[in-house]
Amino acid sequence: MTGDLAVPLRALAVGAHPDDVEFGCGGTLAKWAAAGCEIHHLVCTDGSKGSWDPTEDTAALVATRQEEQRNASRALGGNGDVVFLGYTDGELASGLTERAAVAYWIRAIKPDVILGHDPWKRYRLHPDHRHAGFLVTDGIVAARDPHFFPEQDVAPHRPATLLLWEADEPDHVEDVGVAVEAKLVALLAHRSQFRSTMHIDDADADDEVQQFKARILERLGELGALRGIPYGEAFKRVDRL
Repeated sequence: MTGDLAVPLRALAVGAHPDDVEFGCGGTLAKWAAAGCEIHHLVCTDGSKGSWDPTEDTAALVATRQEEQRNASRALGGNGDVVFLGYTDGELASGLTERAAVAYWIRAIKPDVILGHDPWKRYRLHPDHRHAGFLVTDGIVAARDPHFFPEQDVAPHRPATLLLWEADEPDHVEDVGVAVEAKLVALLAHRSQFRSTMHIDDADADDEVQQFKARILERLGELGALRGIPYGEAFKRVDRL
């Protein structure tokens, strides 16, 4: 088990939906941002299915979720300038068109570290998470080699490290004790997801919000225990990119 990469100059987190990055690596991004890292979000889908209300205005929901994601980025120490690829929620694919889009932003942003969903997680139900994970791995290969998508007017780029969250066999844990509060604030910026994702039925009920925070802290404690620290975020680490 390894832990605590040197603070990168630039980090890119790729999530399937608005809020996935905050759940998967929000503490790590906040810790790095506080130490001077430039953090970036890339969100693959529009989040239009993120409601249990069949009468929801999905266009309005997309706009709301984008603003929530920008606010969450700021809470983690970013500048709120989030890249939204805009693919339809629940219908994400990992084909060449989508791969080219991810590769372009890897080349344009030039991150030292990329973070994303582990596409090989067993028994994963949501297809967007699986496809987003493969878009990260496939996008890295395409971004590093000049003969992939040569029409892109940007130089190839090879990141140093890939960190995959939700891994079945994590081998790297980042200590996020100093960033727990920032992670919680960023997660709670996604108010449209309180009911469907966070099990907060009443946004004004402080006890429900506190219960959600306690669940997050419990999970961070479980992951930190893998390395003998109070709070951690765990990943599968890949260095040979």
